Amino acid sequence: MARKLIIVMVNSDPRNGEELGAPFHQAAAAAALDYEVEVVLMATAGRLLKKGVAAGLTIKPGATVTVYDLMRQAHEAGARFFGCSANLELFDMTEDDLIPECAGLVGSAYLMRQVMEDDVRVLTY
Repeated sequence: MARKLIIVMVNSDPRNGEELGAPFHQAAAAAALDYEVEVVLMATAGRLLKKGVAAGLTIKPGATVTVYDLMRQAHEAGARFFGCSANLELFDMTEDDLIPECAGLVGSAYLMRQVMEDDVRVLTY
C-alpha cells in the first residue's frame, strides 16, 4: 500500500480561485491520515509560493478563508510544499520571496524519481 502522496499542481491557475481548494484540502486530509504528503507547485501554480499571492486569493468571492489559509492548514497537518526551481527565473523571484511553508525547490529529475517509486501515488491538478 502506498504511504506517500505527491500532489503536482501545474495546471491550477491562481487567477481561477475555484481550482485551488481541492488540492490543499486533499493534502491536509492525506497528511492527517498519516501519509507522507508533498505538494509540488510548478508552472503557473508556482506563483502561489510567492509571499502575499495566496494570501490575497479565495476560492470563491466573499469567502473569508484565503488560499494561503488552506495551504497553512495542509502544512500544519504535515504536508510539505516544494516549488519548481525553474519558477524562480520564470516569475523573477528569489528564494527570499517564497512563503515560509515552502520546504525548498525541486527540479524535473527529483519529480521523476519520486513518481516512479512503487509506494507513491500521484495526483495532478
